[in-house]
Amino acid sequence: MHLMKTPPRVVMIGSSGAVGGHAAATLASLPELGGLTLLGRRPTEGLPESKVTQYTVDVLEPGTYRELVDEHDVAICTLGVGEPSKVSKEDFVRIDKDAVLAFATACREAGVEHFELLSSVGVGAQSRSFYLRTKGELEDGLRALAFPRLSLFHPSMILTPSNRYGVGQAITLAVWPKLRPLLLGPMRRLRGVRVEDLGQAIALNVFTQGQGEEVLEWDDFAALTATPRSGR
Repeated sequence: MHLMKTPPRVVMIGSSGAVGGHAAATLASLPELGGLTLLGRRPTEGLPESKVTQYTVDVLEPGTYRELVDEHDVAICTLGVGEPSKVSKEDFVRIDKDAVLAFATACREAGVEHFELLSSVGVGAQSRSFYLRTKGELEDGLRALAFPRLSLFHPSMILTPSNRYGVGQAITLAVWPKLRPLLLGPMRRLRGVRVEDLGQAIALNVFTQGQGEEVLEWDDFAALTATPRSGR
């Protein structure tokens, strides 16, 4: 079994987003962490400088950060367009697929062994949905990079404490939690997950052992966040 290096050093893009912010905060709170490097267009506030190093980069231009991914064990990507319907298909591909693959490629070339991706339930390169197809193509690209360990997080609806995107999300946030008792068996993967729980699961998965590809869904998020850990 592939053993996690201890203490792990993590490099991350996407920490300014809702899920990424919770993941970064959880990582920074754990004494087991060897260090956290955040790359983004703006700093993530409220994190301890003793554990976290932040660099202002253009995540769409690998040349601005390529040297910064050296000497890390784990890479996390929670980068993505918040409202895909509000951007062109070209811009969506550029941010959610091309930028992520460029980051992953730089990490693999630097010797990063474990890559974690915030993706989505139902993705697939053959999907009729443009969103799910693009995400599926991204995952295929990550597989081709042959990371010793690849963790693909597949949440369904991400439940935030406040409405960020208008009427549609307001309705979803009101209705989705009520569906939970109906989503049983194979449908459990479609249960909504609180944004803070998803971020925490992404962070805590860094400290588990594993090898090869793993797809994590609702039950996996629940198991990760239910396990007591030191420093929590």
